[in-house]
Amino acid sequence: MTGRVLIIAGSDSGGGAGIQADLKSVTALGGYAATAITALTAQNTEGVHGVLPIPPAFIRQQMDVVLRDIGADALKTGMLHDSPTIAAVCDGIAVEAPGIPLVADPVMVAKGGHPLLQPDAVEALKRRLIPLATLITPNLPEAEVLTGLRITDEAEMQAAMSSLLALGARAVLLKGGHLEGPRVIDLLGTPQGITRFEDSRIETRHTHGTGCTLASAIAAGLAQGMPLAEAVARARRYVRAAILAAPGLGRGHGPLNHAVTVDPARLP
Repeated sequence: MTGRVLIIAGSDSGGGAGIQADLKSVTALGGYAATAITALTAQNTEGVHGVLPIPPAFIRQQMDVVLRDIGADALKTGMLHDSPTIAAVCDGIAVEAPGIPLVADPVMVAKGGHPLLQPDAVEALKRRLIPLATLITPNLPEAEVLTGLRITDEAEMQAAMSSLLALGARAVLLKGGHLEGPRVIDLLGTPQGITRFEDSRIETRHTHGTGCTLASAIAAGLAQGMPLAEAVARARRYVRAAILAAPGLGRGHGPLNHAVTVDPARLP
């Protein structure tokens, strides 16, 4: 087990997204995951039915005690919910974890449409969190909110990249899964240029937690010393394998098989 990742995100009671997906992903890729929980959600494959925020001081305490004792080789943020939460998390990173790679997933809306970030917190996300990030991983709707641009095809994805990088993150993985068509295209942008990733689309309703899973898998790679592009490539392969092996649970957007890398037959 190599690579310590501190995950700062919300809990998904259904186990398919959020902290639960993050823990499974990092573990499945051979890393060690610790957590600071920012919110509790009552959630299943059909949607989010309730949200209970965690007091910012307690979020900060979770971060501080883990970082002082266990430490971290990478950080990953997910659902941060509101401006006080973002402020607490950013203050904690600045004090306890300066220079540690941060993968920031700008979680705004759940798969079923429930808002997970308060509207007035978007500016706090842009002003405080994104400039701390090694990588941000917006999907297209999130990128549209962050930039104010309409993104409907690959050309517009490429055009939006400069605006996303201008927010201050060192790199952006712009995920194109919301575009229609038989191929899924993601773009990894840095000041040095754009790397294009492409795969055939998997037609399935079992995609709950793909964003959380991808970001955590990338964080695991960075914690293990992988270059960014290699960490992204491995994380995309992992997410694809987990979708293909999805267990088919629930009546809505079902979870992935995060244990796709695990072989119980290898136990002594």
